[in-house]
Parts: sequence; structure tokens; C-alpha cells
Amino acid sequence: MEIRPAIDIIEGRCVRLKHGDYSQKKIYDENPIEVAKRFEGEGMTHLHLVDLDGAIANHIVNYQVIEGIANATNLTIDFGGGLKSTADVEVAFNSGVSQITGGSIAVKDDLLFFEWLERWGADKIILGADALNDYVAINGWKENTALNLYELIEEYTGRGVQHVISTDISKDGALEGPAFAMYENILKRTPNIHLIASGGVTTMEDVERLEAIGCAGVIIGKAIYEGNINLEELAKKYVAC
Repeated sequence: MEIRPAIDIIEGRCVRLKHGDYSQKKIYDENPIEVAKRFEGEGMTHLHLVDLDGAIANHIVNYQVIEGIANATNLTIDFGGGLKSTADVEVAFNSGVSQITGGSIAVKDDLLFFEWLERWGADKIILGADALNDYVAINGWKENTALNLYELIEEYTGRGVQHVISTDISKDGALEGPAFAMYENILKRTPNIHLIASGGVTTMEDVERLEAIGCAGVIIGKAIYEGNINLEELAKKYVAC
């Protein structure tokens, strides 16, 4: 299973939010590039990178941080936040990311999302499907929709999407455990997707249970920064072979 430690960026700094609430921001490091280098030094091969400023501005803001991390490490980077145009996606790939996530755009402009899928391929484009009470939320989780999470994923995987990142917003940043039932339901309905769990991961046992459910990857943020999960232990179990 892929372990993807997370870096969220606001004003060039490494932060974490709780439930996506910008007023509940905690700054963990002033230099995301150094954080990424530490992740790599502890055995990580992947990185989940989010431009929270971009999510609010509706365009990439912190592209220089992306470039800095890509140039300073060999991490495989998936990136999201503010991707609302093809020009933004081009900036992201040109800055060194390996995958981008389209969440709000997949809901608001599915034709554009599928243009990206056709142009860059299913290995490069991830569907971001985040939800509260099984209904999709977009635009930095500030807009709730009437779209059912499971139906959205079914529709998009039926049209060629292979990679999905899904977050239960009520779990994000709370260190109370992931939404196991949600991931079980997703995989029951769409068993062949590459599902990456995100939100609430707190312990090694959480990671092991997500693996047992069938998740292909897991994004871990606050539990790393707060010391609940040790990256070297994760690397020994899931990365080092």
C-alpha cells in the first residue's frame, strides 16, 4: 500500500487544518521543502501536496514550493488545490508533480475534467471525491452538493477514472480514526479502483485496517506531525522491500 505523507501549504508554510476549517489552522513548519526532504530521508517515496491558498483563489498560488520540492527530492508528488484550468494543470506538471487531483472541477465542469483525463491519461489524473454525510463537498469543502459520493465515483470510474482520493470531511484533522465504512462501501461498489484513503488516520492500526479493506494508498498528515505515527516504522513495513 502506498503511504503518502501530506503537506498542506498556506502562505508558503506547512500547515494542517481541522475539518477543512481555515480558522483552525496550525503551522507546523515554515519550510515545506525541508519537511519533504525529511519525509524522503525517513524512507518515504510519495508525497500528497495541497495548495490551500490555491483552493481559495481558484488557481495555483504556491507553484514555487512545488518546484522546490520536486527539485530537492525524488518524491512522487500528487498535487491538488486550485486546479480550475488547463493552464493550471500544465503549471503543476511543469513544476514536477506526477499526478494532479481534480475535485471541484470534476463536479463543476466535467467536460474539462475529462479533457484532462484524455490528454494526460488515467494514471496522471485523480478524482478527488470528498464528502460529508455521503454527499460531495467542493471548493475547499465550503460548498456542499446534492451529489451522492458513491454514485459520483461509480459514474466517473465508468468513464475511465482509475485513481480516487476520498476524504470524509468530518474525520479530517481530528485524529479520531478514518471513515472505514465509507471506504468499504466505495470498494464494494467500485472494487477495481485505486482508492486512496484520506482523513482521520491516527495509528498504525488504522493503516493496517485500511490495507485490509482494500485501499491502495493512504494519506497521512496530522498523525505524522503530532508524532502518533512514525514514518520510519511505516517505511519499514510498507516501503522498504
